[in-house]
Amino acid sequence: MGKIILLRHGESQWNLENRFTGWVDIPLTDKGRAEALHAGELIKDIHLDWGFTSVLIRAIESLEIALRGAGQTNVPFESVKALNERKYGDLQGLNKDETAQKFGAEQVMLWRRSYDVRPPGGESLHDTARRTLPYFESNIRPRAMKGNNLIVCAHGNSLRSIVMVLDKLSKEQVVALNLATGVPIVYEVDKNGEVTNKTIIM
Repeated sequence: MGKIILLRHGESQWNLENRFTGWVDIPLTDKGRAEALHAGELIKDIHLDWGFTSVLIRAIESLEIALRGAGQTNVPFESVKALNERKYGDLQGLNKDETAQKFGAEQVMLWRRSYDVRPPGGESLHDTARRTLPYFESNIRPRAMKGNNLIVCAHGNSLRSIVMVLDKLSKEQVVALNLATGVPIVYEVDKNGEVTNKTIIM
């Protein structure tokens, strides 16, 4: 039985500024670095075999810091675009409150929280899942099925796609799901890839 640990990166500068970040490469804040370090300390008793991140610096830095907190800095990891945050297109860089004032709160909430409605020039959650899940099913879940312990440090939407599959959530359930920054979610997976236990460590 292997473990899959999902970890949303620590707070980024644009999280702090309430901006749509998407694929823009924004670094962590000091709080975000502290969150990542604490997350690593929370999972220090789990021996990690491999890690995965997006190609964005806030996820890569979070994993590196978390591994340091776990005392496992020698864990190899790979960074792939498939795990990138949802691309917010024309909204990237805009303040969320100001965007709601400009386009209307209902429209912005539809862009942010619906399953299959794209913001202008961007991706829906469904689009994000279509690139995240094939990578997860071919490169991550099979390793856990072989008994490896893995950590996936990525983003709210790419991780929501994975949680949707692991928790067997409906489209309606996943749009209401929020993942906190820097909080590890540990799934135990059997040899058939089925989840046998889930723990949120805080």
